[in-house]
Amino acid sequence: MLIGITGQIGAGKTTAADILKAMGAVVIDADKIGRKVVETNPELIQKLARAFGPQILTPAGNLRRKKTAEIAFSSNKNRKLLNSLVHPFLLNELRKQIKRNLAKKKVIVIDAALLLDWKLNNVVDVTLVIGCSQVKRLARLLKRGLSKSDALARMKSQLPFRDYQRRADRVILNSSTEAAFKRKVRKWAGSYFD
Repeated sequence: MLIGITGQIGAGKTTAADILKAMGAVVIDADKIGRKVVETNPELIQKLARAFGPQILTPAGNLRRKKTAEIAFSSNKNRKLLNSLVHPFLLNELRKQIKRNLAKKKVIVIDAALLLDWKLNNVVDVTLVIGCSQVKRLARLLKRGLSKSDALARMKSQLPFRDYQRRADRVILNSSTEAAFKRKVRKWAGSYFD
């Protein structure tokens, strides 16, 4: 069983993935893969520096992720450029991890904000969309340390919620307490772990 979890930034995708992990699933986290490829792939780091300028690198040649994100999310053009550079490396590693884990585990979860953009909803058995109000999502992003302008830029760059809903097999709203959300996710996922 391959489950794709997606939704807008700050909705609670990772919390849902963590719940399924605690139930026994293997979780493949697209954000972690993305961080790994941009931090460890010299070819990609050089492509990013050529695209966004040397200010995104430390004196040692490592990527300044926060600076890169500020530039990338400052315009739609920059975001598309970032995605065109990073996504081929990320998706290659994601596919490797899926293949490696499918033979070993009954339930594999892909936690990916861009699951729909990458058309992985056509690959997974079930697409779970996590939904939450814009106000709560913004509060969560500010709590994570993003500036309000950066948080709003990232939120604006994503698909409208109705697009997520339209392509979901199941939508779970994360609008109440964390305990209530956990109960909803466990109840929905229970049959996959029998």
